[in-house]
Amino acid sequence: MKKLYDLYYKYIFDRPIFVIICLLIVMSVMGYKAKDFQIDASAESLLLENDEDLRYTRKINTRYDVYDFLVISYTPKDNDLLSDNTLENLSRLREELENLEGVSSVLSILDVPLLESPPVSYTELSEGKVRKLTSSATDRTLARTELRESYFYRNLIVSEDMTTTALMVNLRPDEIYENLSVRRNEYLEKQAEDKLSEAEAAELRNVVREIRQHLNEVNKVRHENITAIREIMDKYRPGAELFLGGISMISDDMISFIKSDLKTFGLGVFILLVVMLGIIFKRFRWIILPMLCCFFSVIAMMGVLGMFGWEVTVISSNFVSLQLIITLAIVVHLIVRYREFLEKNPESDQRTLVQNTVRTKIIPCLYAAMTTIAGFSSLLLCDILPVINFGWMMSAGILLSLVLTFILFPAGAVLLKKENPPNKSERFQFSMTGFFARFTESNGTLILIITGVVFILSVMGISRLQVENSFIDYFKDTTEIYGGMSVIDQKLGGTTPLDVIVKFEDAAPEDSAEADEDDAFIDAFDDTEEDESKYWFTDDRMAVTESVHDYLDNLEETGKVLSLGTLLKITRKLNKGESLDSYDLSILYTKLPERYRKLILSPYVSVEHNEVRFTIRIRDSLKTLKRDALLKQIQNDLVNKLELKKEQVHLTGTMVLYNNMLQSLFRSQIMTLGVVALVLMLMFLILFRSLKVAIIALFPNLFSAGVVLGVMGWLNIPLDMMTITIAAISIGIAVDDTIHYIYRFREEIKTEKDYYRTLHRCHGSIGHAMYYTSVTIIIGFSILTLSNFYPSIYFGLFTGLAMLIALIAALTLLPQLLVLFKPFGDGAEQG
Repeated sequence: MKKLYDLYYKYIFDRPIFVIICLLIVMSVMGYKAKDFQIDASAESLLLENDEDLRYTRKINTRYDVYDFLVISYTPKDNDLLSDNTLENLSRLREELENLEGVSSVLSILDVPLLESPPVSYTELSEGKVRKLTSSATDRTLARTELRESYFYRNLIVSEDMTTTALMVNLRPDEIYENLSVRRNEYLEKQAEDKLSEAEAAELRNVVREIRQHLNEVNKVRHENITAIREIMDKYRPGAELFLGGISMISDDMISFIKSDLKTFGLGVFILLVVMLGIIFKRFRWIILPMLCCFFSVIAMMGVLGMFGWEVTVISSNFVSLQLIITLAIVVHLIVRYREFLEKNPESDQRTLVQNTVRTKIIPCLYAAMTTIAGFSSLLLCDILPVINFGWMMSAGILLSLVLTFILFPAGAVLLKKENPPNKSERFQFSMTGFFARFTESNGTLILIITGVVFILSVMGISRLQVENSFIDYFKDTTEIYGGMSVIDQKLGGTTPLDVIVKFEDAAPEDSAEADEDDAFIDAFDDTEEDESKYWFTDDRMAVTESVHDYLDNLEETGKVLSLGTLLKITRKLNKGESLDSYDLSILYTKLPERYRKLILSPYVSVEHNEVRFTIRIRDSLKTLKRDALLKQIQNDLVNKLELKKEQVHLTGTMVLYNNMLQSLFRSQIMTLGVVALVLMLMFLILFRSLKVAIIALFPNLFSAGVVLGVMGWLNIPLDMMTITIAAISIGIAVDDTIHYIYRFREEIKTEKDYYRTLHRCHGSIGHAMYYTSVTIIIGFSILTLSNFYPSIYFGLFTGLAMLIALIAALTLLPQLLVLFKPFGDGAEQG
C-alpha cells in the first residue's frame, strides 16, 4: 500500500502534465464508449424477473394472444358522435392510422358488430349476419341506444354520455420478440423448477441479452410510430379533442421525460454548481477545476454504462445529478482544506499546500465514499433489476468520482500559481456555522429534547407510510399522459389492466342419451370441431362465469369488465330474455365468424385449458383505490363468497405485477435499512476504533432519514419506485458530514484539550465545507422540482430535506453527543 501511495505522489506532483494528458486520453475513450449509453423505460424494466406472477402473466398473454395496442380518445366538439361529419372524420382517421407500417389494425365504432340496430336473432348471430354502424340497414337512432347501453361497448368504445369514443390501435406483433420471449419463458420455467442445466442457464443469459438489445431497436421504431400517430391526430384536433393512451405511449413518453431530465437537470445542476462555487469561493480557478472534475466523472460514468450495457431507467434517471453533486462534495472538502492551510501557512509553496491537503483528506474522503457506497449498495438486495443496477451504477460512479478527483484536482492545482489567502469579505457564509456552534454550547439539553420529540413524531409518521400510488398522479396535469389517462380512466372504463383467470375442475362428458342428442345436433353444424367444445359450455360453468363477472363488475374500483359473461348477457337479451343452453353456446363457439370470435369470444375463454378469462380495467384515478387490499379482497371473495377453490383463481396482469414490485421494494428497503445501519456501524468501528464513537456517528444519519420518512407519512405521500430509495441514498450521502466532522474533532481535541473549544474550532473549519457541500446539494436537488414526473419532484424535495436535516444534526446533535459522552476521554487528559 505504501508503494502505491508513493507512486501516486510521485506521478501527481512530479509529472502533473503527463498525468493530465493520460487522463484526457482515458476520457476520450470513455466519451466514445458513452455513445452506447441507453435509456429503457419499458414496463418490463420495472418487473420482478423471479416473480411467479410474471411468468404466469406471460403464459396467459401468449395463450390469449394479448398484443400491444394504443388508445385514442376522440371527443367531437359538436358533441355528436354519430353525426355524418364525425363519422366521416373517424373513417379518415382510421384509414390514415391503418396505413402506418407499425399498425396492424384499428378498431372503432365503425367496425364493431351491432346486434340491436335493428335486433338480430340468435340464429343470425351464429351465422355471422350482423350489421355495422355504416351498414345501409342500420338504424342510427337504435345504434345510439345500443352503443350507450351495450354490455360490451359502453365504457369501452364509447362513454356513457356518448360524447367520447375510442379507437383501439393494434400494433403489429413483433415476431422476433415473441420468439425470443418464448425461448426465455421456457428456460425460466425450468429455472423455477430447478431443472435448468448450466448450458441452458448460459443460453438464458444470451436470450435475455438479445431481448434487451432488440428492445432498444423496438424503442426507436415505437417512438417513430407514436410520433407519426400524433402527427395524424394533430390534423383532427380543430374539430375534436384527442388524447393518446396506452402502455407503449407511456413508455415512450417516459423515455422522452428521462432524456429531457438528464439534459435539463444535468445542465441545470451544472449551472447551479458553477453559481454556488462563484458565490462561495470567488475565485475563477475554484470554479473551473471543480467543474472539470464533475464533467470528467459524468463522462466516465456514461462510458462505463455504455461498456457494461447498463440502461438508465425511471429509477436511475437522476444519476447525472447525483454524480455531479457527490463529485462536487469531494472537491469542496479539498478546496476548503487547501484554503485553511494557505491561511495558516501563507509562506508555504503551492506544491506543499496541495500535498498537505491531499494527505489530510484522502483517508476521510475514502471512508466517506465507502459509506456512501454502502448506502447505495443496499439497493442490491432488491429483487428488481433496475434498482439493483442503480445500486451498482452509483457505487461505480462514486469510486470514479473519488479516483478522478484525487487525480485531477491535485495535478491541476499544482500547476496553478499560489493564490492570496482569503480575506474576511469572503467569509460571510461562515457566520452560519458559528451560530450553530454557539447554539449547541448554550442549548445542549434543548437540542436533545427537540431530537427526542422529533424522533417520536417521526416514528408515528413512519407507521402511517403506505406503498400505494395512483399511476396517473405520477404526471403533471399539463402532460398528455395525464390528459389521456384521465379521459380513458373516467370515460372509457379505466386504465390499469387486471386479469382474473378462473380454471374449472375437470369434468368428463355426460354419458347419457341427452349428451348423445346434443352431440348429433352440434355435428349437424360442424362435424370437424373437437369433442371437448361440444360439452364444455355447461350450465354450471356458465353460472359460475356470470356470478364472477357480476361480482367484479359491482366493485367500486373496477371500470370495464369483459368476459364470457358479457356475451352471455348479450345473447340472453337477443334470445328474448332466455339464457342459451349448452349446445346453443357450442354452436355459437364453433360457427361464429373468426373476425367476430376474436372480438367477443376467443379473448375470454379457453376450452383447451378449461378456463375463462375476465379482463378488468381498474379506475386508477379513484382516490380510495388501495391496490394491495383490492387484490386480496378479490382473491378472498371469489374463494369464500363465491365458493371457488383457491387453486381455481389466479389474478394476473399489469396491476398485479406493479403491486408486486411496490411490495417487494417496501420489504427490501425495510431490510436494507438495517443492513445499511450495520455496515455503517462496522465502518465507523474500523475508522474510529471505538464502539461509542460508532454509535454516536450512526444516530444523526438514521435520524435524518427517519425524519424524512416520517414527514412523508404525515403528509400521506406514498412510497413508490423512486421515493422508496430516498432513505438509503440519504444515509449514504449525509454520512459524509459525520465522518469528516468526527475525523477533524478527533484531531483537534488533541490540541485544544477541551470539548467546547474543539467544537468551535471544528465548526470554524470543517463546518464550512459541510455547510457549503450541503447547501450546494440541497440547491442542486431543488431543480428536480421542474420535472413533469412527480416521483422525480418528490425525490429532489425529500433528498434535499434529508440533507438539510443531516446538516443541522451534524452541526448540533452530533457535537452535543460528543460533548455529552466524551468518547475521546476527558479533554485535558486527551490533550
